[in-house]
Amino acid sequence: MKSNFLKIFMIALLPVFVASCIDNVPDVEVLPRDAVSFEYRIDGDYALDYYIDSHITFVNTSPTEGEAVWDFGDGQTDTGNEVKHPYDVAGTYNVKLTINGITKSQVIMISDIKPLLKLNPIEGGICEVLSTPVSFSLEVPNPGNRRLEYEWSFPARTKSVAGEVLETSSDTLPGEVIFGNVGSQAVRLLVKMDGRALEEAVLNVPVGYNKEVPTLYYAEQGGHLMAYKLISDAPADMDIMPFDLGLASGQHPFTLLYKEPSLYVLDAGTGWYYQNEEAQANGGDGKISIVAKDGSKLETMISNAGGPAFQDPFYGCIIDNDLYYTDRNTGVIKVPLATRNAVYSASEFPYFVQHTTLGYYGNGISYGCIGGSLGMIGDTWYWCKNYNGNGIFRFKNADILPATIAAGGAAAPESGIALSGMCPKSFAYSTKSNKIIFTVFDGNYEGVYVCTLDELNAIGSSKNALAPYKKLFGTLGFVPNKMGGAFGPAEGHTSEFAAICQIAYDEVNDCAYFAYRNSHNDATCAPTGIYRYNFATDKIEQVLESGNVYGVVVNNLPTKLF
Repeated sequence: MKSNFLKIFMIALLPVFVASCIDNVPDVEVLPRDAVSFEYRIDGDYALDYYIDSHITFVNTSPTEGEAVWDFGDGQTDTGNEVKHPYDVAGTYNVKLTINGITKSQVIMISDIKPLLKLNPIEGGICEVLSTPVSFSLEVPNPGNRRLEYEWSFPARTKSVAGEVLETSSDTLPGEVIFGNVGSQAVRLLVKMDGRALEEAVLNVPVGYNKEVPTLYYAEQGGHLMAYKLISDAPADMDIMPFDLGLASGQHPFTLLYKEPSLYVLDAGTGWYYQNEEAQANGGDGKISIVAKDGSKLETMISNAGGPAFQDPFYGCIIDNDLYYTDRNTGVIKVPLATRNAVYSASEFPYFVQHTTLGYYGNGISYGCIGGSLGMIGDTWYWCKNYNGNGIFRFKNADILPATIAAGGAAAPESGIALSGMCPKSFAYSTKSNKIIFTVFDGNYEGVYVCTLDELNAIGSSKNALAPYKKLFGTLGFVPNKMGGAFGPAEGHTSEFAAICQIAYDEVNDCAYFAYRNSHNDATCAPTGIYRYNFATDKIEQVLESGNVYGVVVNNLPTKLF
């Protein structure tokens, strides 16, 4: 009885629920349709790409009755509710549909044909010089079935697998090839379509050495990051060419650092020397980038965008799992290597050391002392300084004071000042030869010098004592001038100059590398390029002809490629 009552009750309520649901259905607003409208699509191959010669179908979707008149924006017209039209020339076209005097227009973009050239997968993943055959794949969209011609160009010393020298080819695909030089090998392909040349396709194939050797990385001002294999036993008929990592190096990449597997780029930005306080107040644009050693990945470690330009990253080093970098004239900032996408702030990244937290403040260093190369030899820091305190200021971690001091408020560190009163800009230390290589930029004493640490101490503040340790560039003397000579006015001014801003040590071959820029092409100076000093032979030689290079660093882990 109770069960039947509940069934009857629920049935009675059903119309109420239904009515309630109907009452709560929202009103759907019917938006007015355009009086004239149309759609378009590509028929056949390359349905997602609007290339020249593509068969494009235009469909009238208008509610308005009447004759559909089409204007395709290229001087051609047609009528009908569904029409087809190809475009012969790449560009942007305003397509119009008119019905009974009412017009609807849409912009359509037509792309030119671009050959897509790819390197097929390589067995083992590395293309080695003189041994690894490589092949290519090619896609040339051709919706109009036009006649195609192929003009391949290969770098010098390229051969077919049969051993024939291969300079050019007119084949659709040239088959497998073997490269005879190390570095980025540019394969070029010009495709002609019915006699019209398309955009040239260029494929840079990274070709490694057949032995494991260190790698030199360098940064071009406003250019790219580059890599170069340090090969000492290459055959005479083999060129060792740079690799282009395909990534921008920044405006003034004064320092490159390396810790497996990454390259760290310290870009001091555009405002790296004093101009005026107003421009420098929020003119910071420097940053530290982290780059995979093969250029496949780029990350930002820390940026100073919009901050004070004087706090951009200039010079630095990596110690254990931290990166230490100098700003223009205040101190050294410590950043963990794991840092990513950080924005510099004094609260988050306080100074590791400042002028005012060393006993050198007032005892050799004055306010505004301009910084240079930074690094450690043993347990001692070496910090190059120019202007308002010149020399290499040395200290240990224990010498860093817990709070800022007034000038002369503490005793100078026991390690002392090397090259006191001179303008040392950069240095590197040979762990094999136990010698230091450094640069000096004082008038009449400019040069590259090499000596032991004991000899460095003995030089003291006597510029004349530098003479026995000066090195020359081959047959040319090293005679730069900070203002109007080898470095030129674009390189800063009297107290702030780029000069040779970094020296990189190759511990495998016991060599040091640096970049020199003869911006005025002064015949009395060494030519622009990257140079190598060999500690064993005591000679400096040019390695590469390269333009505005600043930072250099060596990946001492021997590899065939990167």
